[in-house]
Amino acid sequence: MRVAVVQTNPVFANVKSNLEEVCGYISREHADVFVLPELFNTGYNFIDAEEVAAFAETADGPTYQKMFSLAKDRASYICYGFAEKADRLYNSAILVGPEGLVGLYRKVHLFSREKLFFAPGDLGFPVFDLPFGKVGMMICFDWIFPESARSLALGGADLILHPSNLVLPHCPDAMITRCLENRVFAATANRVGTESRGGIVLSFIGKSEIISPRGEILHRLGDSQPGIGVADIDISLARNKQVTEFNHVMDDRRTAQYRLT
Repeated sequence: MRVAVVQTNPVFANVKSNLEEVCGYISREHADVFVLPELFNTGYNFIDAEEVAAFAETADGPTYQKMFSLAKDRASYICYGFAEKADRLYNSAILVGPEGLVGLYRKVHLFSREKLFFAPGDLGFPVFDLPFGKVGMMICFDWIFPESARSLALGGADLILHPSNLVLPHCPDAMITRCLENRVFAATANRVGTESRGGIVLSFIGKSEIISPRGEILHRLGDSQPGIGVADIDISLARNKQVTEFNHVMDDRRTAQYRLT
């Protein structure tokens, strides 16, 4: 299968042009799965919760309808991040395919000022069946908690879809470890550029990437330019959890020896 990560430089609040940018990338490239950044349609640097509420959409809102149409047209699956309007406001990701909604994930580990606007995710780390294998989602800062990727791996995920708006420099290299310790593929889609709003300046690091279960960087984009990165993967490699003849990353876990709380 072919996986693609789309790296964008969205204009805050210009949903129409942000959608058009992404549609252009997806229309020009073939992939089975496309991963877009966190909050790709609106931008990231909200001033307050009222502003988030003004731009948030329901899971079946206009952005979903556009992505569903594109997924049908391209016979592909698209994972994207958006501000979700539900019982509360969530920093969420949707996986949509030619048949419609596949799954919804709400960010569990909120980063920095996100805690002022969003409620923590309440759906856990679900895993979804696609024709080529099992996939799960996490969003941006979830990477720093090993439990996020481990929960997806324990749920059977072969591939982690990871919409992001990274500002800290550590994630691209840390995802190598996440893939190694769980023997899974991961596709991290980040953004580039700077947003300065309400006295808060954020610069995003790019480096969107696709990583193998062996910790290989199959594709990594640069730190300043939008673009798209693709990699052909053999997803069955994620089902081999052997490290050596005698070691298995799941079977060798000694949970009775771990402090879990």
